[in-house]
Order: sequence, then structure tokens, then C-alpha cells
Amino acid sequence: MKNNTINIKGLIFDLDGVIVDTAKYHYLAWKRLAQEMGFHFSEEDNEQLKGVSRTRSLEILLSIGNIKKSEKEMEELAARKNKWYVEYIVKLEPKEILPGVEKFLNELKELRIKTALGSASKNAPLIIKRLNLENYFDVILDGSLVKKPKPNAEVFLKCARGLELKPEECIVFEDAQAGIDAAKNGNMYCVGVGSPENLKGADYIVSGFLGVTLESLIEHIVRGKGK
Repeated sequence: MKNNTINIKGLIFDLDGVIVDTAKYHYLAWKRLAQEMGFHFSEEDNEQLKGVSRTRSLEILLSIGNIKKSEKEMEELAARKNKWYVEYIVKLEPKEILPGVEKFLNELKELRIKTALGSASKNAPLIIKRLNLENYFDVILDGSLVKKPKPNAEVFLKCARGLELKPEECIVFEDAQAGIDAAKNGNMYCVGVGSPENLKGADYIVSGFLGVTLESLIEHIVRGKGK
């Protein structure tokens, strides 16, 4: 889709906080792990874990509790946390898709815009299946297919390659600062989903997808470039 100075051919979506809110389940699992180790893990602490890999999240959690573990122990802790998290998400239903997302995805399908999912979550394929959204994405890339966590651009660049597009032909949708930084590091446009005070450097910010159209997004991005 051409609009003045940009030519958008593909959209790349993060998962948690953009398509569905599974962050609450991550938090419950991390909080349970912290309680087992004898310290409190708050919702404020959990903000540090948004958009980062499971391994890095565990490192942050342990630093909050001032706890040191061997590599083997960390693998066991991460596996335990993931087991609890999976117990939550296997109960996910399509009704938990965030408002406006499915309508927006249908618009993209009608416009024949290529779409990809680029998530740090290794459970992304399971979640997308539970939500019945598999047919909306041309490419699904999860945390098991990338080596470098956000803010490295690897996951989004691989998505663009999978879509056979140039980075500058893509818009990334992200709810975390690390993801926004990753998109910009990959020379992509980025729409932040959430509160402006938590999302610095995005080309445009929306609170959610209700009432959002691709044309309106591109218009806002173009307008922003003209400032």
C-alpha cells in the first residue's frame, strides 16, 4: 500500500499485549516461582520482563531476589515456570483476543497485505492455535527460532525475510520498549500498542485496535515523518 513517502507491503505483530494479553499468566507463573524461592515479585517488577526472552526474564527475576543459581538450576527453574504458564494458556479461548484485532486482521487479508508474527515466546504457536488465528499469518516466528533477544532486530528481520520483503516495507506492532527498539534497529516502522509514556521512539501509538485501519495508521506515520 503506497501513501506518499512510504510503501507498506507487510505487517509484523508481537503476540503478548498486542494480539492477546497473556502477560497476566506470565506474571502469575513468575510470581509463583519467586514465592517458592522466598521473595516477593510485584507487578511493577514484572514490567522489566516485557518483551524479553525467558532466560533473560529469569536472570532479572533472580537479581530482584538477589539469588544466584547455576546454569543447570536456571534451566530447571525456567522449565518449571513454563510448565505453570502452559497450564494457564492451554485454557485460552478466541474470546480472549484483544478488541479489534480480528477485524483488523480480516482487513489485511482482504487487502492482501502479508502478515507475520514475531514473538519472544516459545509458546507462540500454541497460543495462536488456541485462538484460531493460524490462517491469518503467512509467517510465525517464535523464541525457539531466534538466538538474539529484543532489542536485537533478529526476530523481525527474519519475519521480513520470510515475507520476502525489505525491512522498510514493514510495520511492526509492539507493546514493549525492547520490541520498539528492535523494530527501529531493524530499520522498520513501528506502531506502539499501549500508553505513550511507556513506549518511546514508536512512529505512532494506539491504545488498541478498535477502530484502527491500515490507511489511518499509514497516514499518521507519514504525518509524523513530516514533523
